[in-house]
Amino acid sequence: MLIDFFLKLKSHRLPVSIKEYLVLLEGMSKGVISTSIDDFYYLSRTTLVKDEQNFDKFDRAFSEFWNGVETIPGIEAQIPLEWLLKQAELTLSAEEKKLIESLGGWDKLMETLKKRLEEQKGRHQGGSKWIGTAGTSPFGAYGFNPEGIRIGQSASRNRSAVKVWDQREYQNLDDSVELGTRNIKVALRRLRKFARDGSPEELDLDNTIQHTAKKAYLDIHMRPERHNAVKVLMLLDIGGSMDDHVKLAQELFSAAKTEFKHLEFYYFHNCLYDFVWKDNRRRHSERTRTFDLMHKYGHDYKLIFVGDATMSPYEILQPGGSVEYFNEEAGAMWMKRITDIYSKAVWLNPEPEEIWGYRQSVQIMKEIMNGRMFPTTVDGLERAMRLLAK
Repeated sequence: MLIDFFLKLKSHRLPVSIKEYLVLLEGMSKGVISTSIDDFYYLSRTTLVKDEQNFDKFDRAFSEFWNGVETIPGIEAQIPLEWLLKQAELTLSAEEKKLIESLGGWDKLMETLKKRLEEQKGRHQGGSKWIGTAGTSPFGAYGFNPEGIRIGQSASRNRSAVKVWDQREYQNLDDSVELGTRNIKVALRRLRKFARDGSPEELDLDNTIQHTAKKAYLDIHMRPERHNAVKVLMLLDIGGSMDDHVKLAQELFSAAKTEFKHLEFYYFHNCLYDFVWKDNRRRHSERTRTFDLMHKYGHDYKLIFVGDATMSPYEILQPGGSVEYFNEEAGAMWMKRITDIYSKAVWLNPEPEEIWGYRQSVQIMKEIMNGRMFPTTVDGLERAMRLLAK
């Protein structure tokens, strides 16, 4: 059956290997889990799934294969003596415990528990002793006991046996979906270069211990906080057809501000020309010349364009092509200048990749970017970040 489960994961395009499958079998053979399907879920996900973006695929495959199964066949239920003793503590009265001690200990305890099951002939409501409902007994249903066994209950009430693969808590981490703030952050973490600079604000535990041991008195050492030292220049298309992608652009911008300490951003419309701006409300009065921008930020910045690249081809290729003013030089010229300076540059396009071929302007911009245009899916963003990290 486990081989069939392994093949089921492969059919859902999960990158599971034989080596990982053998690790799962080893864990089961050593008894690290009980027969519970919940325990098996966590063990199999831990051993078989190495990238959190595949959690949703795993949950779907797991739910399809194990639907309706409560225990894993083939795993022997070995109940530890300590567990049974704890159950006795919950079920037997003080008089019964004293009687058991005087009549032979554990063997008599087993006999007493068996007798209790035989004595109960019908349904029991409430209470803490019999196997029944709405009570505190460790056996039964529709009640509550922190370490109880559910008997005869159709659904969970206290959520102690919730099947997380049915909830699919990781569904927006699938690499085929559009981005959300959480999984944008996951993808942006591919672009990392850690460093420590600035004022010392964090306790350096290793050095503190070392110097304290040498000097025989407490000698506290501090160090700068560790952070992502990558520098990012983000240029965002705003207005027109990008109005359809405002939410996505906001999420991307919010995630980038969280992940990158050194983030600079400016806006443009459709194509880059001789000026950009910081505040859309003052776009006509407070502008930054593109030449100034290229001289202000060093060549070590990573350049990220965000836009759908959907416009008239004339807006890219012709002087005066801008829909807002007469640009003396074509947008393509400005694109070439800025990508010559920032060699690590990508374009993130919120439009589905399958329609790019039907839009001439998208093809032109992709060619200007030397093919470095990526869709705004988790997979697309991760590919873009890996390219920038090289």
